[in-house]
Amino acid sequence: MHWLRGLAGDRRVHWLALLALCGAYLQGGLVKALDFPGALAEMRHFGLVPEAPFAVAVIVLELGAALLVLSGRGRWLGALVLAGFTVAASFVANRFWQAPPEQALMLANAFFEHMGLAGAFVLVACRDLAAVAPVPA
Repeated sequence: MHWLRGLAGDRRVHWLALLALCGAYLQGGLVKALDFPGALAEMRHFGLVPEAPFAVAVIVLELGAALLVLSGRGRWLGALVLAGFTVAASFVANRFWQAPPEQALMLANAFFEHMGLAGAFVLVACRDLAAVAPVPA
């Protein structure tokens, strides 16, 4: 158990965990930036028009907020932005309540996985804010 406490306090472990948490947003933002026509097609697929401004906004949001989280500068803000984005995107992309039965379970799983991811980002924000200004007991 002692070695787990050591890992829990290791800054490298924290940063790698944050990298894992932000990985999908870094990957998504980079893929959209490098394949802008694909990003436009994705926006159209989800009914987000005009496509170009939405695509640019998503790229900037995914990469910018992830970099805030990883850099530690404004970590709480980046984490809350990614939490909000994740919840909003799930309501757009994973509408299991409207899906045909053969797709509903898969979409429900994705929806609730994303809610868990959003919750993890809220915990990151809370932890970061508490480190800056501890909450009185």
